[in-house]
Amino acid sequence: MQSVDRAVTVLETLAQRGDAGVSEIAVVLDVHKSTAFRLLGALESRGLVEQTADRGKYRLGFGLVRLAGAVTSRLDITQQGRPVCERLAEEFGETVNIAVLQEHYAVNLCQVRGPGAVGAHNWVGRLTPPYATSSGKVLLAHLSRRERAAVLESARLKPLTAHTLTSVAGLERDLDQVRGRGYAVTLEELEVGLHAMAAPVRSHSGEVIAALSASGPAYRFTEARIHELAPVLVEGAAEISSRMGHAG
Repeated sequence: MQSVDRAVTVLETLAQRGDAGVSEIAVVLDVHKSTAFRLLGALESRGLVEQTADRGKYRLGFGLVRLAGAVTSRLDITQQGRPVCERLAEEFGETVNIAVLQEHYAVNLCQVRGPGAVGAHNWVGRLTPPYATSSGKVLLAHLSRRERAAVLESARLKPLTAHTLTSVAGLERDLDQVRGRGYAVTLEELEVGLHAMAAPVRSHSGEVIAALSASGPAYRFTEARIHELAPVLVEGAAEISSRMGHAG
């Protein structure tokens, strides 16, 4: 346990100081220089510390990025995203959700209703067809073509309204647009009178892991207003991505 404690102290010292030599580390640990040297050598062999250009000095190594990535991948996206959802719901006056892909459904994990939200829709936990929702389109757009084909085969493109995209070719064209402009739009494709838009949320590795969406009544959340507000939504999704460890 003493060795573990010393190793952590070394890492914390380097985090605070930026770099340090063997003598400095020995003083901090209150050990002989040879002990500090061996400890730094062990950490260096694992990539947790590295020697600076002038050698004799050590700094934190990139092996820590690997460890940090393992932590950020487990962060609760609803916890990280809720403050952004609350801010956007207030700003837009509409309902804001975070959704993920589960098998062949887009599943809503988090919802915040804006002050002007109409109706009593609770989307949390609701399984929605990905081809007919803005969140689903974002999630589909960033799958590989093979993964997407498997999801769509299971989902089956059923017409939910007169505006639902029911051909794979038509949906693929729409998904090309999603990738190109950075957000998805649905206009009465899931329900008559309901419009929505969504933007991708990324993990520390850059993988799209969720979608941030805003939805509202068609008479107020018009197509023009959606495109006007889209940059704000995309920025909000980027903020959640940053909270999830994505460097941008």
